[in-house]
Amino acid sequence: MKRTELLSRLWEFQNNYGYISDKAITEIAQKLNVSKIEIEGVISFYHFFHLQPTGKHIIYLNNSIVSEFKGFSKVKAAFEKETGCTFGAYCKDPLFSLFETSCIGLSDQEPAALIDFYPFTDLTPDKVKLIIRQLKSGTHPEEISNNPKSKIQYTPKEEKSIFFRDYKLGTSLKKLKTKDVNSILKIISDSQLDGQGGAFFPTAIKWKSCKENSNKTKYIICNADEGEPGTFKDKSLLNNLPGLVIEGMIIAAYVTGAKKGFIYLRAEYKYLLKKIENTLEEFKQKGFLGKQILGIENFNFKIKIILGAGAYVCGAETALIESMEGKRGEPRIRKYFPTDIGYLGKSTIVNNVETFAKAARIIELDTKFISSIGTEKSKGTKLLSISGDVAKPGIYEIEWGMTVNKLLELCQATSPHYVQISGPSGVCINNSEFNRKICKEDLICGGSVMVFNNFRSITRIIENFVKFFKEESCGSCTPCRAGNQILYEKIKKIKRGICTTKDLEDIKEWGKIMQLTSRCGLGQFSANTFIMAIDKFDDYFNLKVTTCDNNCKIEFDMQNAVYEYDNLIKNTQLEEVD
Repeated sequence: MKRTELLSRLWEFQNNYGYISDKAITEIAQKLNVSKIEIEGVISFYHFFHLQPTGKHIIYLNNSIVSEFKGFSKVKAAFEKETGCTFGAYCKDPLFSLFETSCIGLSDQEPAALIDFYPFTDLTPDKVKLIIRQLKSGTHPEEISNNPKSKIQYTPKEEKSIFFRDYKLGTSLKKLKTKDVNSILKIISDSQLDGQGGAFFPTAIKWKSCKENSNKTKYIICNADEGEPGTFKDKSLLNNLPGLVIEGMIIAAYVTGAKKGFIYLRAEYKYLLKKIENTLEEFKQKGFLGKQILGIENFNFKIKIILGAGAYVCGAETALIESMEGKRGEPRIRKYFPTDIGYLGKSTIVNNVETFAKAARIIELDTKFISSIGTEKSKGTKLLSISGDVAKPGIYEIEWGMTVNKLLELCQATSPHYVQISGPSGVCINNSEFNRKICKEDLICGGSVMVFNNFRSITRIIENFVKFFKEESCGSCTPCRAGNQILYEKIKKIKRGICTTKDLEDIKEWGKIMQLTSRCGLGQFSANTFIMAIDKFDDYFNLKVTTCDNNCKIEFDMQNAVYEYDNLIKNTQLEEVD
């Protein structure tokens, strides 16, 4: 057994027995010649692996902020009532185990849950009652689960659409027969394709670095682990156009000379696994994967799917690579780029789903077409996942340069007041900024837009975000581990009405420390929204803080807290005397 097979092996035990036993851990440790503690460390890192027995049906209920506002608490209570189990507890019930989990890519259909990794959307207490009744009667979850195809609510006209236009398998690949590697790389470069996951690193530079690396062994990895709350655009591509993503990976292999590729699929999208596998098989049958692809000499490439196990931080490329190597998915110290030393120490390209899909369309449609769309620095279109207080949640393919106001009009937002761009690690904007344009020149967006009206509690939004980062931090570096805990304590003070102006200053100071000293993007950006919200919604936060003029350091009134108890004891004693 190879260390790179660890995730798959752990999934076998989890699927077959509902948990990973001590006996299984011993067996794996012996085969890999490592300590049991090391294997336990890997298992405990991921949300979806369990070290204790679970029920026949494992239910994961999404607790993201959109879910909270759409009825999460009532649905949670309904699950507990109907199953007789408690969330987060390993009860003895042979049928059910209940757990909360972060965003599962269904923000446009909340509240949502995964039952044995089959999706259930738009949940209500009545729906929960029916679902549990059916499961108790022996119905398989797949038979009653939803088919959550996010609605494609908007695309430009055909002459400006890039992603959701007619697709015919292999169209972009056939152009490789008439173009050499340098020509393909130039097209990618001239089209100004950047990574579409949020970092926006130039794709051509990354591919060129891998191409020119002296390592003979190279790898292509598709990062399908979109875990940013509110994001589900990559899921839409995998569901609707998996072939387009695969073509992009094959083009990258052609440019770099890579022979092996991987799709790292987040466990939350496990229900898409069969569809992607079937698409890969179709590519093989058509001669687009395997040996001598398209009849081009020495053009050999194959793709394997690796299933993640629930860890937001694995969205970071080096953490993802660590996970694939059978380790805890902790980001590496940034000394080398993956194109220098990546998977198994070899030159590796890591791009996300949307980037590979766009690369395929660029080769198909050519540079001139792509460059005619968008702005000077942002070419083409961008996929956005829109959710929250809107009448039309779903997928929007917009031309770069569209204003936030236009976007809010398209999705029919109701009294928009607070808009979160690019998920919790992105930026928040208020209604004075709705004329800003979504593009690199102004307001860059990785793919998530969550809209909240003026009836929503900003404190509750921030608390959900901070709690998410606190729980998802891998704990490797102190600034992130301690910083997110401190921010969480600060938001609790705001809720209790004992937050001071000094606390708000501390939040900003800790945000700077985390940004400068954290190892990866989770810690570097987790305080961003909190800090921005304090400035952009200052009227709101000014009402939430106390001044430091009198007794600033007093946070807890002990005398008042025990007053009723002391009176109760005193009255009881008096009654006894009487």
